[in-house]
Order: sequence, then structure tokens, then C-alpha cells
Amino acid sequence: MEKNLDKKLRHIHHYPKHGIDFIDITTVLKNSADFEQLINELVDSCKDLDFDVVVAAEARGFIIGAALAYAMHKAFVPIRKAGKLPAATYKKSYQLEYGEATIEMHKDALQAGSKVIFVDDLLAIGGTAKAACEVIEASGAKIQALLFFIELAGLNGRECLKQYDVRSLYLVHEDKLD
Repeated sequence: MEKNLDKKLRHIHHYPKHGIDFIDITTVLKNSADFEQLINELVDSCKDLDFDVVVAAEARGFIIGAALAYAMHKAFVPIRKAGKLPAATYKKSYQLEYGEATIEMHKDALQAGSKVIFVDDLLAIGGTAKAACEVIEASGAKIQALLFFIELAGLNGRECLKQYDVRSLYLVHEDKLD
């Protein structure tokens, strides 16, 4: 019987600051069978796509994005927080639920015309994903889809990304988490 991975998530109230509820995926990652199931579900959700590269955002997106790239024999490109990459970068600042952030990607990470899927652990208000799409597209690469482990219902992140093929494995209602 398949397990519902969304039932294994840990919900931490008021983290990283008061008023924010954090969804912790380490409860899935710490169990090898659950982690394998997550990667297999990600593979299944993008089998129909034609892509060359998996791009993922720091930090939790790296975990699932790199594993997905490996499982599908694709290249992997990281998008990092500002100041973490040593060569010339594309850069984008954006709003988070609890502040502001800036992300970067090496200018030579993607070739123009590369077919990309962007992967992250969570879709909330869509700020990180939207900023990631902008740096990916600045390189001339084409976004085939955005893939998320979890999508938070009611935060309208999908609306922010409506021009893209957005795929989420689990839709989570915050009031259903403990």
C-alpha cells in the first residue's frame, strides 16, 4: 500500500518568525523508503516532459532536484542565495512570505534553448519560483514545467505562475497539519 507522504510532514508554528508556519520535509527525507517514494513520484510526474536540465533552488530544492536529475539522467543546475556563486550571475530579488531575498544562477549554467524543469520542495506564494523562472529565462532557456513536492492551498502561488505548467505532488491545507 502506498503511503501518503503529505501525512508525514512536520508543521512548525511561528518559524522562522511569528505568524509563519513552516512545513518540514526532513521527516520524509530521513526515511529511505519515503525518500525513494518521493523521488519516484517526481519522476512519474515529469516522464511526459522533454527536458535536458533540472534546475532547483537552495536549499531544500537541491535535495530533491539533484536526486531527480540523477534518477532521470539529466544535468543539474543550482540556483543559490546571493553571494554564494563565484562566477558571473543572473540575479533576481523577490518577496517572501516573511521578507525579501535575492537568488542567483551562473550565466554559463544553461545554454540558450535548453529545456528546463524547475523543482522545489514547496509552492507557497510563488515568489521563489517566479524569481527562478526569471533567471532561467534570462539565459535563453525554455521552461517546460515547474514541479513541487508540496503546494500550500490558499496562498495563490499557482496564480503567480499561471503562464507555466505547474505540477505539485501534494496539495496541503495548512489547517490539516499538526
